[in-house]
Amino acid sequence: MKKLFGEQRRQFLLEKIKTSTQPLTGGELAALTSVSRQVIVGDMTLLKAKGEPIIATSQGYLYLADRATEEASRRIACHHQAEDTERELKLLVESGVTVKDVSIEHPVYGELTAGIHVSNIQEVEAFMKRVRETGASYLLELTDGTHLHTITAPDNATLEKAVQAMRDNGFLLEEIE
Repeated sequence: MKKLFGEQRRQFLLEKIKTSTQPLTGGELAALTSVSRQVIVGDMTLLKAKGEPIIATSQGYLYLADRATEEASRRIACHHQAEDTERELKLLVESGVTVKDVSIEHPVYGELTAGIHVSNIQEVEAFMKRVRETGASYLLELTDGTHLHTITAPDNATLEKAVQAMRDNGFLLEEIE
């Protein structure tokens, strides 16, 4: 494909993300448009600034509109150390929920939130692999293990199952509706 410029490229990217059933990485989008990954990051920022519901996940970019269903959602407060992160995420997805994000309350910056967007074991393993490969720190390391997750599921019974599993494994602090 020939190199696309400016607004034409952003419209192409938007259409690709809207029609994709899987997250698309910055590298994949860069290859499609013959630009660098840094240009893609800038394009995504501009599209978000225009109100497009694009999110960056550890697996790539997602377009959120039209994906919304009648999902049940809940924020749960959790506590564990970094080495328990994989076990926690697997426990949640095995209970049938999607882990949308993680948040902490930072003493200087206030609430910091990062997207996780994992729904199955393979996505958890890909997320964990990326953390290991990059040497990235977990947000919970800034708060001695205390953090929040937004979890979603098809129904409240599935959410309750996940909350109980967190409680049974000693990860749940409290529930926030």
